[in-house]
Amino acid sequence: MWPRKRSAAVCSRCHQPAPGYDQLPERRFEFIPFWGFFVFLLYAMRRVDCRRCDAVVVEEVPWGDGKRTLTRAYMLFPARWARRLSWKETAEAFRTSWEKVFDAGEHVVTWGLERRILGQIDSIGVDEIQYAKGHKYLTLVYQIDIGITRPLWVGKERTIESFQGFFTAMGKNVISKIAFVCVGTLSETHPRKLFRGPPYPRPLPHRCKYEQGTR
Repeated sequence: MWPRKRSAAVCSRCHQPAPGYDQLPERRFEFIPFWGFFVFLLYAMRRVDCRRCDAVVVEEVPWGDGKRTLTRAYMLFPARWARRLSWKETAEAFRTSWEKVFDAGEHVVTWGLERRILGQIDSIGVDEIQYAKGHKYLTLVYQIDIGITRPLWVGKERTIESFQGFFTAMGKNVISKIAFVCVGTLSETHPRKLFRGPPYPRPLPHRCKYEQGTR
């Protein structure tokens, strides 16, 4: 592929047209396979001298995302299948590597998080799930309000330090309006230790414990 004649490249930081600086070697972008054949887009990225950002950066292209070798359109397919299959099985189905499946999933998740509207959250559930042998756990926080149940945050390990990342990600405005916290298990991520005192000086929200096997 070649850029249109007399077309201005777009800065990847401010997303505005900028004067050209130079051109990089040709790159290969993997596109959606066609009838079982691999399809690649070949393009030499341009660099721009952006005066707004006061920096020389690589241009922004509509089909690519940063240094990823997969196109935006193609990343949607393995990312969707990775919800049903493991990364390895998805990679085998698409004849690619699990690293590229991971990149596709990361791209889709990041895109969704940047556009997510949290709204008011009244009730949350806190639980932990084991993802590997040797007591390897993830802390899961999800919204359990009437009419909406959705995951909000996942953190590695089940420590207070890890759980603190949930408060940072949600922000004080959202956290201050939470009224109920349901804890699935009694772990180190006990809400009482986190909801008491600054920076969230609200009383401890009502707490309920799901009895195993009843819900």
